[in-house]
Amino acid sequence: MQNLQKILPKYSIALAVVLAVTVGYLLTRGNTVNVDASKVNRSELVEAVYATGYIEAENVASLSAEISGKVRSIGALEGQKVRKGQVIIEFDIDQPRLAVGEARAAVAEQAAISRDNALKLERNRRLFQEGAVSRQQLDEAERNSVQAVEMLNQRKLQLKSREDDLDKLTVRAPFDGTLTLQNVKAGDYVSVNTQVASVTNTGAYLVTVEVDELDVPRLRVGLPAVIALDAMPEKRFEAKVTRIVPQTDRVTKTSRVYLRFDRPVESVQAGMTATANIIYSTRKGALLVRKSSVFQEDRRDYVWKVESGRLQKQQVRTGDSDLTFVEVVGGLNPGDLVVNSPEERFRNGMEARIVAGKKGKF
Repeated sequence: MQNLQKILPKYSIALAVVLAVTVGYLLTRGNTVNVDASKVNRSELVEAVYATGYIEAENVASLSAEISGKVRSIGALEGQKVRKGQVIIEFDIDQPRLAVGEARAAVAEQAAISRDNALKLERNRRLFQEGAVSRQQLDEAERNSVQAVEMLNQRKLQLKSREDDLDKLTVRAPFDGTLTLQNVKAGDYVSVNTQVASVTNTGAYLVTVEVDELDVPRLRVGLPAVIALDAMPEKRFEAKVTRIVPQTDRVTKTSRVYLRFDRPVESVQAGMTATANIIYSTRKGALLVRKSSVFQEDRRDYVWKVESGRLQKQQVRTGDSDLTFVEVVGGLNPGDLVVNSPEERFRNGMEARIVAGKKGKF
């Protein structure tokens, strides 16, 4: 019994030491957090309006049939390149061709009559001066000549009308481009005013975006923009604002804005989805932190600083921002180390271990 009493104090002391070491270790370990932090530096603040939209061709011609009739032949297929004036569709109707032939013959006949009357008028004028014909005969010759000229002009107008009708037998490309629609084939019957083809100038595209009404006052023609296409997510393209439609949609509360690429973009197609960042302000020397670094408490902005290896909650005053960064106008200095992703478990005085490879600069 005495031996047991002598042994127990020794075990109690050892157990207390182990417990104290364990508790100390756990407390120390619990007060250490791994953080992703970056140094605050002055940099360029780029403010931009974000908008979504689509690509559309700058020049598109929708071509319709000007007469009703059967299609004789097809001069180009959908997706093919066409040249200005190239026949895309020709109709199989003979009457306009016959009418043009008759009108041309009538013009030729009347032109001969007009020339003959002009010669008669000149001869009667000479004879009248010689006293060989009367004033009445001269007046009649002048009247016949004038009437012949008027009739010739009428015949020419009729010929022009018949030629216009003949032109309606063919649908032609109005400019160089690509046939983006052609939905008829030889033998089809087409009614007048039916759309039969569409030609697109694939060398000139616009980006059409819808901008929130609150952002429209920041924009003006000529502002630069950066365009991203869903079809080419790894690329960025430069553009400029060319038109701002002065009308806000009552339902979407947006206004339409047009942008033109600075340089032609290969493989782009009308209808592709696009996003635009329209840059309306660029300011150098702004003190920036990541938006993710700032959190709010009681309507005040804070960040977690790392000072002497420990966390310190710092109130800040923020200014303008872009998609990634926010300007700090008070509470921080260049070179301060700020946690990029605050956590609710953070407390003042916690030891902060910056994870290797995550310490960086803005």
